[in-house]
Amino acid sequence: MEKAKRCAIFGNTYQPKNSTAVLKLFDTLVRHDAIPLVDHPFFDFLSSEMHISLPECELITDDAFQADVAISMGGDGTFLTTAMRVGEKQIPILGINTGRLGFLAGFSLEDIVQTLDSYFTGLLCCEACSVLQVEYSDGELPGYPFALNEVAVLKRDDSSMISIRVDIDGEFLTTYQADGLIVNTPTGSTGYALSVGGPVMLPGSQNVGLVAVAPHGLTVRPLTLPDNLEISLTVKSRNHNFLVAIDGRSVACQDTTRLTIRKAPYQVHVLKHPDASFLHTLRSKLFWGSDARVVEH
Repeated sequence: MEKAKRCAIFGNTYQPKNSTAVLKLFDTLVRHDAIPLVDHPFFDFLSSEMHISLPECELITDDAFQADVAISMGGDGTFLTTAMRVGEKQIPILGINTGRLGFLAGFSLEDIVQTLDSYFTGLLCCEACSVLQVEYSDGELPGYPFALNEVAVLKRDDSSMISIRVDIDGEFLTTYQADGLIVNTPTGSTGYALSVGGPVMLPGSQNVGLVAVAPHGLTVRPLTLPDNLEISLTVKSRNHNFLVAIDGRSVACQDTTRLTIRKAPYQVHVLKHPDASFLHTLRSKLFWGSDARVVEH
């Protein structure tokens, strides 16, 4: 007899309109004899605020859980949080999009039953996504030092632009005068980096991007590097501190801190439909190359 699947469930706690989808989720898990594990804050939200009667399940209270799959119910922010909680466990993540764009959370809320059925019958495929690791010269800072999307150094809200010296494998590249600098993975190339003019990278391209935020210089352009290089950032600012944002989680640093960014020793595994097309997603969700004057056939 096949062993019951353990399904870890993480969710957005700010969208009470999705009660029907939540009920379908748990009904489908019960039908497949799966064991649900629910993140404690999401469990409290479902039971206390949405007043949903949940089936018997285990609660996830820390990161020491074991599961066969992690289900993310929310937008891309929830997906990034789920990836952080999964960490190095190599648990594949299935993203159910309840947000707006849903670039990472690729399955629609309306198809939740069909999606879960496809997972349990082995019809989904897995895509391995590279991760960035951050090290600090001044020791460990609070927070999770890995990023699926990007690592960004940014000026504080009340400061002028910062100077960011960049060394690649020990060789000096340049010093950016800018509001910040983004180091992104291919997964993150459609996120923050894209919004400030960075290039889109196809999944599996084994690159990282360097994209300046509001650079003060006409010669500054985004740069794409192989992901096997070590990137060192040394930041100076007038008020002697700056922000480090790792997948949107920000922490303040003193400008004596040097950051070293390299490819992490593990990948995040994302479940996809076998017919899913990244290029189609670009066109349908980011309206890539859209021109109102042209009707495509």
